[in-house]
Amino acid sequence: MKKYLLVALNSQYIHTNLAVRYIKKYVEEHNDNLHKTMEIYESNINNQLINIVRDIYEKSPDVIIFSTYIWNREYVFKIIAEMKKILPGCKIGLGGPEVSYDSEKVLSENPGIDFVVKGEGERGVLKMFSQSLENIGGIYDYPMAHDLDEIPFPYTLEEIMEEKKILYYESSRGCPFSCSYCLSSADRGIKYFSLERVKRDLGIFLQSNIKLIKFVDRTFNINRGRYMEIWSYLIENYREGITFHFEVNANIFDNETLELLKKVPEGYFQFEIGVQSVNWETMESINRRNLLDRLSENIKKIPKTIHLHLDLIAGLPHETYSLFQNSFNYVYNLKPEMIQMGFLKILKGTRMEREVEQYGYSYTDFAPFEVLSNRFIKFGELVKLKEIERVLDFYYNSEKFQKSLDYIIDNFYNSPFLFFQDIAEYFKEKGYMDIGHKEQSLYNYLLDFYKDKKLGNRDIFIEHLKFDMLSGGKVSSSPSWLERNRDEERYNFLIKSKNYVSVREGHKFSDLEKFSYNILEGKAGEIEIFFDYKNRRVERV
Repeated sequence: MKKYLLVALNSQYIHTNLAVRYIKKYVEEHNDNLHKTMEIYESNINNQLINIVRDIYEKSPDVIIFSTYIWNREYVFKIIAEMKKILPGCKIGLGGPEVSYDSEKVLSENPGIDFVVKGEGERGVLKMFSQSLENIGGIYDYPMAHDLDEIPFPYTLEEIMEEKKILYYESSRGCPFSCSYCLSSADRGIKYFSLERVKRDLGIFLQSNIKLIKFVDRTFNINRGRYMEIWSYLIENYREGITFHFEVNANIFDNETLELLKKVPEGYFQFEIGVQSVNWETMESINRRNLLDRLSENIKKIPKTIHLHLDLIAGLPHETYSLFQNSFNYVYNLKPEMIQMGFLKILKGTRMEREVEQYGYSYTDFAPFEVLSNRFIKFGELVKLKEIERVLDFYYNSEKFQKSLDYIIDNFYNSPFLFFQDIAEYFKEKGYMDIGHKEQSLYNYLLDFYKDKKLGNRDIFIEHLKFDMLSGGKVSSSPSWLERNRDEERYNFLIKSKNYVSVREGHKFSDLEKFSYNILEGKAGEIEIFFDYKNRRVERV
């Protein structure tokens, strides 16, 4: 009996591959003979290549299919070259978005690859697995019907009880938009799982140990009736300790939607919103039009209980380094929890790939095919934006320097972008850019930067920096600049008045500090603040 192996190489250990699970469950549902002969092998691109080759070899497969994406393409092709040496009789194929739009070219240029499963994989793999070993080969292109309910629930009981993994889920396939840089623009139409099926699946997740479920629907809120019903179901069946992540288009939120979102418990939903650019000529060229005033208004109305990620893409047509600043400042001033700065990739099958000459694009010959320059932005400028992205992660996306950043930017810089540009240059000069940093070092560097720039009111800034450090958790070892001002007798009294099991527990999960500047209201005057780490609250006392 032939042995089939579905191989998923994720970008990180905590990720899971949804595609191979759908395929395995679908094929087994439609072919009982394959139930005991099909296996998933899952690893990640941080694992040593030779270890993966060894693991696959020891499973003695007759047929291997690799789930291929932009982040693992180079790795997959290297592994295939080695597998052909040690398993010469094994049939090896590829599936996934990275090989779906030039399947013929992939086969003709890579004699070690026997077949490609194009597009949606379930029916194509079922067809291929029903053939004899000698007949397996070529391109399998069998899209799913519009009713996706025939695909079984993808996860096993053991997987949904795993606490350390991120699970992925989809309630629909396809996207109604035609953004020129996106693979989804190459497909037309949307297919749905029924609402009954989606609710049933979500019910399983709600009974699991999983902490984070990421919906991979390209635009989750495109069908108002569906998304309102799904969100209402989740709100009505709330479970503490789980988060659902959605990619949404905030342009199309209406008042009823925003009212419903007020009912979402803290930490239960997480939204990713693709702004990409605010430059009108850029938006026109990529076929993506944000209604900037409406978008801004809607994002500001999203309750703070919902964690927000706002996305930008550097390297788009017509957006110079100078114009990118406008996009950055627009997003920064909306104060999301995270700003994701992406860099344009020239993906196969997209309109952008066909417009490379028109916009003078230069990009890497290897995956992820990232842009190096175009007619509007130079390589050196993209490098500067990469450096800004790094310090943005340190100081903004970490959410550990909120008061300090606000104080510096509001008092000494004309825009957020100019501050991050300055501190990125400082990090590069000091040699901090390409090394890891302890959290306390980042506080020290920020104060050193402040001194280096000779910015005024240093004592007030240090109070802001102290507030941020104490907000992040109990400080076991204070840096030299952090001078504590805590009334121990009052601290113990406050602990006893709180809902702690003991004074010892209170000391472990709280702190008290007197500040010489009113941090909470941004004005002169002393203030005493109690930090409650257990409930993630700060309280003026």
